[in-house]
Amino acid sequence: MAIQTSEIVRGSILFAVFAAALVWFIARTVRGAEDPARMAFKWILTIPLSLLCLFSFKWFGPYGLFVIVVSGVVLSILWTPHLGAAFIEPLTGILDGGNQQIEPRPAYSVAQSRQKQGRYTEAIMEIRKQLARFPTDFEGQMLLAQIQAENLQDLAGAELTIHRICEQTGHAPKNIAFALYALADWHLKIGQDAEAAQRALQAVVDAFPNSELSLGAAQRIAHLGGMDMLLAPHERRKYQVTEGPQDLGLRRAREAHGPAEPDPGQQAAEWVKHLEEHPQDTEAREKLALIYFDHYGRLDLATDQLEQMIQQPNQPAKLVVRWLNLLADLQIRAGADYTTIHETLQRIVDRDPNLAAAEMARHRQALLKLELKANEKREGVKLGTYEQNIGLKHGGPPRLPGY
Repeated sequence: MAIQTSEIVRGSILFAVFAAALVWFIARTVRGAEDPARMAFKWILTIPLSLLCLFSFKWFGPYGLFVIVVSGVVLSILWTPHLGAAFIEPLTGILDGGNQQIEPRPAYSVAQSRQKQGRYTEAIMEIRKQLARFPTDFEGQMLLAQIQAENLQDLAGAELTIHRICEQTGHAPKNIAFALYALADWHLKIGQDAEAAQRALQAVVDAFPNSELSLGAAQRIAHLGGMDMLLAPHERRKYQVTEGPQDLGLRRAREAHGPAEPDPGQQAAEWVKHLEEHPQDTEAREKLALIYFDHYGRLDLATDQLEQMIQQPNQPAKLVVRWLNLLADLQIRAGADYTTIHETLQRIVDRDPNLAAAEMARHRQALLKLELKANEKREGVKLGTYEQNIGLKHGGPPRLPGY
């Protein structure tokens, strides 16, 4: 009795699982069909015909074979197209992509063609047709702004388009920064307006504070030129011929006749003054560090400038690696000990041991003793006078924010 009960329970479980799987399969095929009502009707016919085939001999005796043949013919009519498609679709899908749905995307080929033909108004009309369907598409809006700025000289319209992009949600930060950078470039090249360009770049700093994007924008702000530089490409170039030496034949061959090299002390003072206004200008700070080392022999001051940039958050990794390698170079030239230089290179490895830069740092560590020995044969760094006005007095050069 117990054996019969267990067999009944097991059979019931198997039947329930099979029925559930069949219901799920039927529902899936109906939902995925091009005509769900027609697919549902086919299943309504298929289920009783299948039962007739299974129990035909039990119900109809010798006539069951005839019932099976008739049911098989009907089932083949119902399902042959679907079975054929299931076998052929993997082959045809290679050519036509199968039944995968393609995500609708805007197309700007017509607008770009009109732009190349100089038909800018028609190009804008084509872009606006696409933007009516895809109002937040970044590519289309940037193409619209480009035509407004570069082709129609409508900087106000281009600026309005860029501001609309910035107000929309869903755009990646890099796209927003790219749009504002483009606006700044248009203000510089077309409008010769450095103040408007600075406002566009400042918008990047305000939108993404304490990020790599804001650091890049601050760097560009620090190197914006004045109106003289902006107008120079549009003015006729003037050439000035200076009078050469009159007694060239009487001078010694070794005497140099080239232009005088800029005074490092004056350059240092200029960079210090520049950094007071733009403390995040890493290019200027790096040049100041090299002057501190090359001209004045002050490794400590050069290290301070480099460390400010290295430890500044959100600096690009490739720049930090370059500054650490530069610091190691200066330490070697200054005659620092093996441990100090090895620790500087180890900082590159510790940032991310799996990067190529880390592997190069490990390779350099392995050859560090040979590099130190080769440096011993070179001329040592000549120390300058510490009391010159190089930004060391009155508190020294400005420091990056947070230092």
